[in-house]
Amino acid sequence: MEDHNPHHHNHTASHGTVTERHTPAPAANTVPDLHQHGGHGGQDDHAVHTQGQHAGHSTAMFKNRFWLTLVLSVPVVYFSPMVGHLLGYMAPTFPGSAWIPPVLGTAIFVYGGQPFLTGGLRELKARRPGMMLLIAMAITVAFAASWTTSLGIGGFDLDFWWELALLVAIMLLGHWLEMRALGSAQGALDALAALLPDEAERILGDSTEIIPVADLREGDTVLVRSGARMPADGTIVGGQAEFDESMITGESKTVPRGAGDTVVAGTVATDNSVRVRVTAVGENTALAGIQRLVAEAQASSSKAQALADRAAAFLFYLAAAAGIITFVAWTLLGSVPEAVTRTVTVLVIACPHALGLAIPLVIAISTEQAARAGVLIKNRMALERMRTVDVVLFDKTGTLTKGEPELTDVAAAPGVDADSLLALAAAAESDSEHPVARAVVRAARQRNLTVPSATGFSSLTGRGVRAEVDGRTVHVGGPALLRELGTAEPDELARSTDAWINRGAAVLHVIDGGRVLGAVSLEDAVRPESRQAVAALQNRGVKVAMITGDARQVAQAVAEDLNIDEVFAEVLPADKDKKVAELQARGLKVAMVGDGVNDSPALARAEVGIAIGAGTDVAMESAGVVLAGNDPRAVLSMVDLSRASYVKMWQNLMWATGYNVLAIPLAAGVLAFAGIVLSPAAGAVLMSVSTIVVALNAQLLRRIRLNPSTVS
Repeated sequence: MEDHNPHHHNHTASHGTVTERHTPAPAANTVPDLHQHGGHGGQDDHAVHTQGQHAGHSTAMFKNRFWLTLVLSVPVVYFSPMVGHLLGYMAPTFPGSAWIPPVLGTAIFVYGGQPFLTGGLRELKARRPGMMLLIAMAITVAFAASWTTSLGIGGFDLDFWWELALLVAIMLLGHWLEMRALGSAQGALDALAALLPDEAERILGDSTEIIPVADLREGDTVLVRSGARMPADGTIVGGQAEFDESMITGESKTVPRGAGDTVVAGTVATDNSVRVRVTAVGENTALAGIQRLVAEAQASSSKAQALADRAAAFLFYLAAAAGIITFVAWTLLGSVPEAVTRTVTVLVIACPHALGLAIPLVIAISTEQAARAGVLIKNRMALERMRTVDVVLFDKTGTLTKGEPELTDVAAAPGVDADSLLALAAAAESDSEHPVARAVVRAARQRNLTVPSATGFSSLTGRGVRAEVDGRTVHVGGPALLRELGTAEPDELARSTDAWINRGAAVLHVIDGGRVLGAVSLEDAVRPESRQAVAALQNRGVKVAMITGDARQVAQAVAEDLNIDEVFAEVLPADKDKKVAELQARGLKVAMVGDGVNDSPALARAEVGIAIGAGTDVAMESAGVVLAGNDPRAVLSMVDLSRASYVKMWQNLMWATGYNVLAIPLAAGVLAFAGIVLSPAAGAVLMSVSTIVVALNAQLLRRIRLNPSTVS
């Protein structure tokens, strides 16, 4: 019974200041040293992707290049003879005016086009053509063709300077919008490193010295003060304290630790100081083990290309094939100049502006809509995958439950009034700062009970409290306190407390002298919103599972209350990751919802990781989605938004690619025999129209109303 009741109180605990830090993001697929010092980069630094088309590119880089390219594009477009002819105006001429488009266009190609040129080369080397290679091909062909026209080589009329400028500007805008909506996976490893203090207090004889955590060695003895985090794994050799180990175990209750007990790096001594002999440092600590799990889970996540990348790959092969066929066909017909003109036109319009904006616009608007509903989308693929999720796996503590104790029942011994019993317990607990004590006092106030004053308060570590109330010595505590006082609860009372214990509740007995007056039960309260969230997910055809480090009877009681489909209880941090993999092995796509450090490997492993914003930094960094509050109903907003945005993505892609599938053959001249040929100017106009259609269609997402409080 003692395991159900790790009840200890802190009367005047002084919470020391703990200096923590973030560590620079490591290279891909590496685990950074938890003890290395370093500054924490800004948001733009953290928006650097380690894989995919944005490798090595930051949000700030795309933003800066877009704005400068846009400024340079204005005179290029204005002084373009083709644009002047289309819009019916004549640009002013002066010495050197004809060289404005070539000179500024070259600057745009070199500066604005650099990310696409390097990205395209990377895709070409990897033999995985995508958006970058398609853009690189189009702007390179446009650049070369335009210079031949500007220099009068070959007599071609292929003035694509304005098209090149707008293409680069729009693509930079699209990538900037997309990257602004994304987060950095490496932030999870940074946040894990931040759980350790910068310094440790090492004991040397009768004195102590402050040293960097990185200088700790196995066998050292450190002093961990009240409110401070453990700097390394170790064994307590002096003192006893309640430890908050929720970031490792997921348990919502503090745990008493004394001489001979093992304590883990990153956990917090909540009330007293302890002396600890260090047994593991650096990469050998349990925290570093969790860090490795996060890194492995992130590395194992799906490498599937996004929708736009797949469409771009298709268009690349289509354009390349069409370009070769066009050149060969027109050359065989005896018209090399026409062959060059047709081929260049095909290759340039193969990269439509619409495709570059199709997905980024949807992502940007979806992100904005989600933020209004309290959902922060950090990862584009998380948004796309959420619609395919088969099961949502909720962590219990702090997610489906409030993560703090709440008084649920009061049972009085024969002849004792229940309200008087609760008032007496609240009086004894009133000077304690322990969450359990606060729950007892809060319950008495909610019932408008008169709580008598108490004196002589003292905390009995791991057992309970003692106080003088109206001249009576009152003890409040669990089974360990009963044994210490040599008393037992009446049989009538035991029937109630046994039932509480069987469902996982913590039991506190109220003792006056040697007599047990009664008992109260405390449990981690279920959020009222959780019932709505579970029911609504199930109505949408999504299964709901729950995972927790708590005892099985605790988990089962919550699962039955919420009508949850499947329960994983008594799960250790490493096993949370394994349970996600288990579900995936059964062919299920998993969305994991959690809030603690111990949830971070599972969040990284799942198809979609969703962190509760009221939780830890590590959980939020490991996840692709962060809920700004602690309302689990916001998961429904994510499901609805994912389904709606996916429809818009497909509509935009179908329009953008459909235009190309139609325009490329016309540009190649397949209907030339009938006098129908798509000129470069007409192709450019159609591309602009396509871009406008895509932009307007994406705006329709703003009609979606995401309100967690109205889920059904």
